[in-house]
Order: sequence, then structure tokens, then C-alpha cells
Amino acid sequence: MTQTRRPANAITEGVIWQQLLKFFFPILLGTFFQQLYNTVDAMIVGKFVGKEALAAVGGATATLANLMVGFFTGLSSGATVIISQFYGARKHEEVSRTVHTAAAMTLAGGVIIMVLGLVFSPALLRMMGTPEDVLPGAITYIRIFFCGMVPSLIYNIGTGILRAVGDSRRPLYFLIAACMVNIVLDVLLVVGLEMGVAGAALATILSQLVSGTLITLTLIRSHDAYRLFPKKIRFHGDLLARVVRIGFPAGMQSVMYSLSNLIIQTAINGFGTNVMAAWTAYGKMDGLFWMTINAFGVAITTFVGQNFGAGKYERMRRSVRQCLLMAAIATVALSSFLLLMGGTLLRLFSGDEAVVTHGLQIVRTLVPTYFTFICIEVLSGAVRGTGDTLIPTLMTLTGVCLLRVIWISFVVPQHHELRTVLLSYPITWTITSVLFIVYYLKGGWMKRGMKNREA
Repeated sequence: MTQTRRPANAITEGVIWQQLLKFFFPILLGTFFQQLYNTVDAMIVGKFVGKEALAAVGGATATLANLMVGFFTGLSSGATVIISQFYGARKHEEVSRTVHTAAAMTLAGGVIIMVLGLVFSPALLRMMGTPEDVLPGAITYIRIFFCGMVPSLIYNIGTGILRAVGDSRRPLYFLIAACMVNIVLDVLLVVGLEMGVAGAALATILSQLVSGTLITLTLIRSHDAYRLFPKKIRFHGDLLARVVRIGFPAGMQSVMYSLSNLIIQTAINGFGTNVMAAWTAYGKMDGLFWMTINAFGVAITTFVGQNFGAGKYERMRRSVRQCLLMAAIATVALSSFLLLMGGTLLRLFSGDEAVVTHGLQIVRTLVPTYFTFICIEVLSGAVRGTGDTLIPTLMTLTGVCLLRVIWISFVVPQHHELRTVLLSYPITWTITSVLFIVYYLKGGWMKRGMKNREA
């Protein structure tokens, strides 16, 4: 593979803020459409089936799915970091070997998660205290969802590979196509054929099959270093070890996040179906913030990874400062919008006034505190771009997960109110943000990364 086949790498050479935004917006739009087809599921089920079905397709099932899928997603992020560094350093053979190792890991992981989900999810839903009027629909939805795990993970790893090399547009196009398929199938299966939550779940996995197929064909037909050759899919031991070393802490962080959210979901379930439905509806609105801040996190990880691989350390630091500023501006704008439009948005999911009332309480408690999460996402994304994952993971596990569990276990029983449960979020976000700011400014992560790169 000759270098003439590749244009100049804008991530390592262009104007920083412009390149960040060019990379950020396709990721943002991609996560928007991903959020959209999850939201459409909730809206159609909530309006045409009922609040019990709304609680079933969100709430407990979403938390459980994130628990099982999150570990693999975090683990595979190690491959994304390594590919971005090799690509920035123009090590084409290493890019190819990492891509095929990641593909093998995806196929094995998809099958394992599918089996575990089918076997254990009903028992876990019962352990979470899912209300009896919600439980049958939740079990149906989650079992069908796990049947589509392999194409879902294929799309996720394929997206990670393309973004690692600076291509955030094609994953967006594929997600738009999948979203359109999901919307059409939601209307056909839930409204037309009256299949309820089973129809929503089938629409989701069929749309994931579309996106997984499109991204696989793209990788197979590529002429760059990241081209996928199906016959070459295998584990390369040296690269697998590096992927696990970088990705395992992120995978464990995702699991701990999900476990802490599962504990919170269990506390939410204790307030009844109306609060569960309100929490599900708010979660779809809340997705506007998370898709935005996560897009900044993905953008800065790739940006830092490629510049780090190219040895452009000062450019890397400037990109972090500019990304923090842009994330802060976006957070203020989104928070204002959600506070202003909260009631209107909640009524898109349910006309039940009790659900809307609880939803507004959640919105007014959590939305004004979004700004406390900015540094966690951007700074952790930046240091992961250099391959430093262990200490950021430990800080997140302590500052967010452990403290959140302590709060739910000891504070909530003394003040058993919905607002007390909700306050676990801004309190833990603030503490963890302070930890990340101190860690980033001390700079030890940078020195370790440079030493590893030289080695």
C-alpha cells in the first residue's frame, strides 16, 4: 500500500477547531439517528400499546442490555485506539492486522452475549423488581433484542474502525438507512399488525441487520489499510493482548456504570409504573445530551490518538482545550432547550398526566446539572487516545459508580423520594470531574504514553 493512495491527513494537519467539528457533526448526527429509532420505538409503543409497554421497551430492558453489551463495546474501544494510532503513524500492516483481530473478537463476542442474554435476562429482570404488569413485555422485548446481537456489534466495531481512520460520514449514512427501516417496520409491525413490544423489538434487530451489512460491505470493498478480508479474520495474539490491555478497563467501566444504573433502575422501579414510564420517556430526551457529549468524546479520542501517533503533542493539547469549550457551549444550549420544552416533549411519549408530572420533576432536577459531566467525557476521551485507560477507569469507578451505589444504599432508604435518587447523578458527576481535571493537569498520563510510544 503506497502513501499516494491517501490524501493528507486533515486530523493531524488541518485547522483544529474546524477538523474537530467536521469529525464531530457526522458522529452527532449518527448518534441522533441511533437515538431516533430507539425513541420511535418508545413513542409508537407508548401511544399505541400503553404505558406498561413504554416501560417495557425502555427502563429495565435498556439498563440490562447496556450491562451486557457495554463490556464488549468498551473492550473493542481498545481496537479503535490502536487503529487510530497506527493510522496516524502510517503503519498500514499493523492497521490491517488490528482490523482482522477486532473482527474476530466481534463475532465471538456477539455469539457469547446473545446466549447469555437469552438465558439470564428474564431472571435479572425479576431481580430488578420489574413490576408484574411490565414484566411479560420486558422479557419478550429483551429476548428478541439479544437475537440481533451479532449484527449490532458488527455495526459498532465497523463504525469504530472507520472513525479511527477519520471517516465519520459513512457510518452516519448507514445509520440513517437503518433508522428509516426501523420507523417503517415500527409502523407496520406495532400499529398495522398489532404485534406490541415484539414488533418493536423485531423492527430494531432488522434495522441493525441493515446497518451491519452495509458497514461490512464498506470495509470489504475499501482500498485502504483498513480493508477487511473475511478469510483473514483471526486473532493475532500480540494485538489482541494490546486491545485487551487498553479496552478491558473501559469495558469494566461500562459494566460498573451499567451496574450502578441497574441499581438506580431498581430504585426507580420501586416507585411504580408511572415513574418507570416517566423515567423511560425522560431517558429518550436525555439522549439528546448524551449523544452530543459522547460525540465530543469520540471525536477527541480519535483526534488525540492520531496526533499522538504522529508525535504532535502540542496540537493534541490544543485540541483538548478547544473541544472542552465547544462541549460547554453545546451543553448550555441543550440544557436550555430541554428545560423550555420538557412538558411538550414528555407528552409525545405519554398522555398520562401522572407520567408527565413525574417526568417534569426528573427534567427539572437533572438537566440543570449536565455541565458537571463535560470534563469527564472530554478529558477521559483525550487520555484514552494515548492508550492510558486504567487510571481513568479507576477514577470513574470510584467517583461515579461506587459513590452512586453508596448513595442509593444508604442515603435513599433514609429519604425515600424520587428526588433523592436523582441527586446521585450530579453529586457523583461533580466529584469525578474534579478528579479528572486534577489528573489531566498533572500530566503523568502524557509521560506514560510517550514512553510506551517510544518503546
